[in-house]
Amino acid sequence: MPTNPVAENVLGTMGAVCWTVQLIPQVWKSWREKSTDGLSPWLVLLWGIAAGFLGAYAILLDLNVPLILQPQLFGFFSLLSWGQCQYYAQKRSARMAALTTGAMLVIGGFEAAMVFALRGAYGARTDAGLRGVQFLGISSSVIISLALFPQYVEIWRLREVVGISVLFVVIDLLGSVFSDLSLAFKDKFDIIAAITYSFVVALDAFVILAALILNPRATKRRRRENAAGVTEDEAMTEAATMTRVASSANSNGLGFNPNCQ
Repeated sequence: MPTNPVAENVLGTMGAVCWTVQLIPQVWKSWREKSTDGLSPWLVLLWGIAAGFLGAYAILLDLNVPLILQPQLFGFFSLLSWGQCQYYAQKRSARMAALTTGAMLVIGGFEAAMVFALRGAYGARTDAGLRGVQFLGISSSVIISLALFPQYVEIWRLREVVGISVLFVVIDLLGSVFSDLSLAFKDKFDIIAAITYSFVVALDAFVILAALILNPRATKRRRRENAAGVTEDEAMTEAATMTRVASSANSNGLGFNPNCQ
C-alpha cells in the first residue's frame, strides 16, 4: 500500500481518541451501579501500569500532543476504575483514595524517571537509548494485551459477561483497528506494533462474542431458576395449607375415628 502521511495521522489520531475515552463508559457504569462485580481489578491495574511505559515511550519519540496526552488519560481512567474496584468490591473507603493516588504517583514517577534516564541516550542515537525506548514500547503493548486474560477468568467463573462495559470493549477494539490501519500507510511497516494491535482486536472480539453467546444463556438460566423457585414455593405453601386444614379438622372432631364403626 502506498505511503500516505495524512491517512496515517488521521487513523492514528482516531485510534488515540478511542483509547483516550474508552474507559469512561466503564467508570460511569461502575459508579451508576455502585458495583464492579465481574470486572477484573487486574485488568485496569495492569493497564494503569502499562500507561507509564506508553507515556514515556510517546514523550521520548516526541509524538504529537494528542498521542502524548492519550496514555496519560488512559492511565488516569484505568487507575480510577481500579480505585472503584477497591471501593465497591473490597469495601475500602478511606484507604481507596490513598491507594489510587499512591498508584498514580508511583506510575507517574516511573514515567518521569524513564524519560530523564533515556532522553539523552536516545537523542544521541546510542544503542542503549534505542533499545531502552524500544523496550518501553514493547512492554506497554505486552502488558496491555496480557491484562485481558484475568477478565477471561471472571467470564469463565460467572459464565457470563457482567461488570465490564461492552461499549468500553467495543471502543477499545475500534482503537486497535484504527491504529492497525494507520500502520499500513507508514513508510516503514512496524511489525511489532501490528502484531500487538491485532492481538488486542482478537482479545476484545472474544469478550464481545462471549457477551453475545453467554449473556442470553445466563438470562434464560436465571428465568428457569426463578420459575423453579416459584413452583417450589407454591408447593410448600400448598402443603402447609393442607396441614393446617387437617389439624383444624382433627381438633374439631371431624377427622376419621375407627371406634365409630
